[in-house]
Formats: sequence, structure tokens, C-alpha cells
Amino acid sequence: MNVLLSSASNKVPLLKALQCAVKRIDKKGIVTAGDLSSQVLTRHFCDVFWQMPPTNQENADEIIAQLKHRSITHILPSRDGELLFWARLKNDLKSANIHVLSSNESAIELCLDKLRFGQCSIPFIIPSFESIEAVKKVVQDTQPLHYVVKERFGAGSKAVGLNLNENDAVQYAKGLSSPIFQLFKAGKEISVDAWLTKDHLVKAAVCRVRDLVVNGESQITYTLPNCPFTAQVTQTLSNLALSGPIVLQGIINDGALHIIECNSRFGGASTLGIKAGVDSLYWSLCESIGVDIDSLPVDLASHKITQIRAATDYYL
Repeated sequence: MNVLLSSASNKVPLLKALQCAVKRIDKKGIVTAGDLSSQVLTRHFCDVFWQMPPTNQENADEIIAQLKHRSITHILPSRDGELLFWARLKNDLKSANIHVLSSNESAIELCLDKLRFGQCSIPFIIPSFESIEAVKKVVQDTQPLHYVVKERFGAGSKAVGLNLNENDAVQYAKGLSSPIFQLFKAGKEISVDAWLTKDHLVKAAVCRVRDLVVNGESQITYTLPNCPFTAQVTQTLSNLALSGPIVLQGIINDGALHIIECNSRFGGASTLGIKAGVDSLYWSLCESIGVDIDSLPVDLASHKITQIRAATDYYL
């Protein structure tokens, strides 16, 4: 087994978790870290490093040839901007016995488009609109409204304006390429690490609170054992026809879950999900080689687990 972690960048915790999953299946298995840049931290921790060309259609033939030359058996995409590239190659690569560990193209497209995602008529999702006027047509409220303004396409919480009044929201939107508007909801921000089978069935999910977020990624996060929103999460993810590892983002407001968006990939802090029992990387690899997923046990932690992400020194 030779698993490519694509867009490996500085995702050392993900790389190490992937190496552990591979070794559980194949003691001689390896992880290849692939990235556009040669100056990434993961090259010092991987088994093999590959400085890849950009993952775009122009380079598809070259990338496929290299995958075969390097005897890659699996690919784990880890960046939003490459998910569609790999999803579109999924069937062709499978015929070459190379498995892409991600959702299918249509599900990824829906999650990447925050306007479509907010208009897909699935319960619990916060609606998205192209203008403030469209919001006000739907929301009949005499009180002044406050808004979230963000890019229709894009990753994480970059370029997001929060809790803006109407005038500020309009001005903020002028600085974005393709702005969308949502009603602002105050509350506790959570992420849900989940894993779904190829038939879009949720095997396990763990809710965690994002206690400290830096540049869109959790630096301190802790689990919510026996999360009361598991049923809503399961229903939503199955309706989205996702598969493999995913991260759902939401807000708990007045005891209810309001879903903001969904990342159809392994998240920056999803190693906590593994620690809490969502064995997503191992399950993805097992499913790809024909293991009966139902036969694999789920043992979710019954106690709170806190993950703190801090710089660590390594000596090579």
C-alpha cells in the first residue's frame, strides 16, 4: 500500500495519522507526501516526498503517469481546491487500481458552492442569498438584521464578515469577488467529524467545540460526548450524498443546530475525531480494499477529550 497525501503542505498530524492507518493494514505500507512546494514540513516526516505539478487538467496526464510510476495505490486529497480534480479522475484511476478517498464529484461541487449549499432545501442548513434584499424578502422581522458576508467559493473562514449591520454588510461585500449573505446567528461554534460509506451511510460522527480558531483552523478544540445533534447530522450528511471523511461546521443557537457549511475532506483538526473514535482514515482504506465496513467496530469516547495544537520541536 502506497498512499499519496496530496497537498501535504505542513499537515504533519494528518500525515502521521495516515501512516498509522496504513501500517495497521500493511506493515510495509508507506505514505507519499505530495506538494507543489519542496519547502514543506511533511517532507521531513513522510516515507517518500513528491514535488508535484499543480493539480489541474493541463497536468492530468503527467500526474497519472507519475502515480503509476510511483506505484501509488491510494490518494487522500486534503485541500478544497484540489477535490474536484481528483473526483473527476476517480473512475479512470480506479480502473488502474488507484483509489481516491473522497466523495463523488456532484457532492463535492455542492459543498464547495456556498450559495447552492445554502439553497439545497435540507433542514438545519442556514440559507444563503446573493443579496440583502433577497434575505429580507424571506425573513419577516421588524428588528434590524445582522449578516454574515462571505465568498461563494473559498475555504475556511477567510474573508468572512461576521455580525454586520446592513450598511456594513453592503460595503464589505464590495471587497469580495462573489459575495453571499446569510443571517448572523450568535452561539457556540462546532465542527462535526464524520465518516460515511460509499453508499452515503454515516458510520460514526463526533461533535467538537472550536474553542480557539486561528486562520480558520482549530488550535484548541474539545469533544461533546453524547452530542444531542447526532440525528440531525446523520440526516444532513446522508442527504448530501457524501462519502469518506468530512467535516460539518455549525452553530448551536438556543439549543438548536444551524449548519453553516460542509468540507468534503479530512479537516485540519479531525485527528481529534480519530482519537474520539471516528476512525476515518483506517475505514477509508479498509473499504477501498473490500473489507466489510459493518464488521469494523465503532468505539466512541464517552468522556470529553481536548486537543491543543501547538508547535513542537523535532530533531532528525
